[in-house]
Amino acid sequence: MKKITIVGSGYVGMANAVMLAKFNDVTVLDIDPVRVDKINNKKSTVEDKNIQEYLDDESLSLRATLSKKEAYNNPDWVIICTPTDYDPAKNYFNTDSIQTTIRDTMEHTDWDYTKTKICIKSTIPVGFVRQMRAKFGHYHILFSPEFLREGSALRDCLRPERIVIGDKSENGKQFAQLIKESIIPQSTEAPVLHVGLEEAESIKLFANTYLAMRVAFFNELDMYAEATNINAQDIIQGITSDSRIGKGYSNPSFGYGGYCFPKDTKQLLANFRKHRIPNKLIQSVVYANDNRKDWIANKILQCDGVSVVGIYRLIMKTGSDNYRSSAIQGIIERLVNARVKVIIYEPTLISYADEFMGCVVERDLNKFKKLSDLIVTNRLDTKLADVLEKTYTRDIFNDN
Repeated sequence: MKKITIVGSGYVGMANAVMLAKFNDVTVLDIDPVRVDKINNKKSTVEDKNIQEYLDDESLSLRATLSKKEAYNNPDWVIICTPTDYDPAKNYFNTDSIQTTIRDTMEHTDWDYTKTKICIKSTIPVGFVRQMRAKFGHYHILFSPEFLREGSALRDCLRPERIVIGDKSENGKQFAQLIKESIIPQSTEAPVLHVGLEEAESIKLFANTYLAMRVAFFNELDMYAEATNINAQDIIQGITSDSRIGKGYSNPSFGYGGYCFPKDTKQLLANFRKHRIPNKLIQSVVYANDNRKDWIANKILQCDGVSVVGIYRLIMKTGSDNYRSSAIQGIIERLVNARVKVIIYEPTLISYADEFMGCVVERDLNKFKKLSDLIVTNRLDTKLADVLEKTYTRDIFNDN
């Protein structure tokens, strides 16, 4: 049993904490007292059915704290799961929280800090770990990217399709073993890929950009179908029945959004530009997402007799409670700029929020339906069954 500190309790931190706490002693460090209380009361900090089931049913050695002194009390591993938002002014991820965590690990670990190994799970720029090793003189830092979906983060942790370790040394082998001992079933033959630091960092950015590219492709297909009045569903089914293409990420939407895709695609594009590498495809993925939002907003603006547009849910997908950088916010921005009255229904918003992006938040669903001349939703919901005649969506397959 290893002693592990996980910094951050979002989807990545919470899923890894619960998975590892079955066979290890895990402490979660967070700056939010509400989240800390939730974990200590066996409640998930994120919307994930499997995480809550694990907390309810499994015997876990898991606790949370606000105290750095407690969290950094001689752990074998510190796993960093803090957010790294993209800074468009610098064309770079904001990695301050990661650097702070590395510094705190070294300052608060009261024995030889080099015996405490650090694994970064947060998405980072290519070359970042090598820079941190040089900056802090701490060479026991590695990167192991996550490939989790919001709403099924624990499931993806327990049944990984691959385990990528950005370290070929004994440290990398030890971390891989830590993960392999925790996945279910333990006999799962998920390939373990021990690669270099920059290769691991690149895998994460290129993987997410490829998925974003698929989203953009099928959204542009949908725009063609909508403009020419042909059936997008038939086209998509005919294309994705080819096993080389597959059905994943083919349901049209209002664009890709959420925590990973927008920032990862922009960071990868910035990397190409930094090294003056010619590219058309990567930059097109970034530009296509803005183009999709322009298209959707214009289709809404072309609807006759609409004085009030109701936005049904801000969240990225069903089963998630995250609406940060969700695609529909780009639609809201464009509608507001066009001086359209917009109201929002989103039950996960904090209880005292009366406005969001300058728009009124209506918490009564029935009242929201009555007030809205047109209801716009990225994903269909059975709760809208009685107002489908005034609902606009491109959710062709009604899935996630």
